[in-house]
Amino acid sequence: MKVPPRTRRALTRVARDTSFLALGVPLHLLIGFLLFVVGGLVWEIILGSDAGAPVVLGFVVVLAVLAVPALTVAQIRRFRRLLGIDIPRPGRRRPQRQAGYHCLAGLLLGALEVLLLALLVAGLAAATVYVWVWAVPWRWRIEHPGYGTQAFYVTVAGLAALALVPSLAAALVRVETHAGPRLLGPDSGEDLARRVADLTESRAGAVDAADAERRRIERDLHDGAQQRLVSLALNLGIAKATLKDLPPEARAVIDAAHQEAKDAIEELGNLVRGLHPAVLDELGLDAALSGLAARSPLPVRLRVDLPSRQEPDVRRDMAGGRPQAPAASAVEAVAYFVVSEALTNIAKHAREATRAEVSVTRLGAILRVVIADDGMGGADPSRGSGLRGLAQRVRSVDGTFRMSSPVGGPTMMSVELPCPT
Repeated sequence: MKVPPRTRRALTRVARDTSFLALGVPLHLLIGFLLFVVGGLVWEIILGSDAGAPVVLGFVVVLAVLAVPALTVAQIRRFRRLLGIDIPRPGRRRPQRQAGYHCLAGLLLGALEVLLLALLVAGLAAATVYVWVWAVPWRWRIEHPGYGTQAFYVTVAGLAALALVPSLAAALVRVETHAGPRLLGPDSGEDLARRVADLTESRAGAVDAADAERRRIERDLHDGAQQRLVSLALNLGIAKATLKDLPPEARAVIDAAHQEAKDAIEELGNLVRGLHPAVLDELGLDAALSGLAARSPLPVRLRVDLPSRQEPDVRRDMAGGRPQAPAASAVEAVAYFVVSEALTNIAKHAREATRAEVSVTRLGAILRVVIADDGMGGADPSRGSGLRGLAQRVRSVDGTFRMSSPVGGPTMMSVELPCPT
C-alpha cells in the first residue's frame, strides 16, 4: 500500500513534533524537581527536624547550579537534532536568562508537554478500545450488556483527541522555537556582533584569496607567456641581423613582427605589474611606488614615510608606544593599486595637468595615501567606473575613500587604509 506524499509528510511532522516534545519533558522538569527538593529541605531546616538537611541542601543547590549550563547544552542539541534550528552557545554569558528559562519557562513548557503527551496516550487508548476490551473477563462483558455503545462513544472521543494532537503539538513547538533561541542563545546585540565578526573574517579571507590569485597569475604570466615572447623577439632579432639576403618584403615582415613582439612584451609587463608587481613583495611599497612614478608620463613628486622591511622601525606609534610594523601585504597591494590607477587617470583624463604629487604616510594604525594633480578638476566619482572601482577596492579592506575635484582644480584623492599595529 502506497502512502500519499502529503499524508507521509504529515505523519513525519507529527512524529518529529511529538519526539521533540517528549524529549523536552525530562529536560524541562529536572530543574523543577530540584527546586521541589530544595523547598522541602528548606522547610525541614525551618522545622529543625533533620540535622543533615543543610548539607543535603548545599549539595542539591550546587547540583542545580551545575545543571543549568548542562541543560542549556542539551536543549541546544535537541533543537538542532530534531528541528534543525542551530542556536549559538552563549558560553558563560547571560546565566540569568538561562536560569530563567529552565526555572520558569521550562516548568510551564514541561507541564504543557506532559498534558499533550497524556492526551496522546489517552486518545490512543480510547481509539483502540474495541481492540483491548476483549482482554477483560467475559463475565464482565455479560454483566455490562451496553458496553458496545459506551465503547463507540469512547472511540469517537479518542479519535477526536488524536485529531487535536497534531495541531496542539505544532503550536507548542512554535512556542518553544520562539522562546528557546531568545533565552538560551545570545541576544540580538551579541548575535549582530558575531555576524559582523564572521562577515569581517570571511571578507578578509576573500581579499587574501583574491590577492593570492593575482600573485599566481602574475607569476604564471611572468614565467610563462612573457618568457616565450622574449624568446620570440630574440629569435626575430637574430633573424633580422643574420638574414641579409632576404627580399625587402620579407625583411619588412620580420621588422614588423619584431616590433610587435617588443610591444607585446612591454604591454604584458605593464599588465603583470598592474596585477601584483614582484618588487612589492621583494622591496616593499616604497620601491614599487618609485617605479610607478618613474614610468609616469607626467612628473611625479613622491613622498613615502613608512617602516622599512629590511631594518626594524624604531619609531613609536601615538596609540600605545609600540614599534610600527610594515603594513599587511593586502593593504600594500590596495595602496599600490590606488596610486597606479590614479596616476593613469591623471595622465589620460586630467586636463592641463603638468605634475602630480603622491604622499604615503603611516599614522598609527592608519596608512594614508594622498594623490593630487594641478589639472582643471571636475572629476566625479559617481560618473566614472574607474573611480568607483577604486572606492570599492579601498572599502574591501575597511578603508575610506575621499575625493575633492572642484571645477578649475586642483584634484586631490585621499585614501585611508586600516593597518593594525
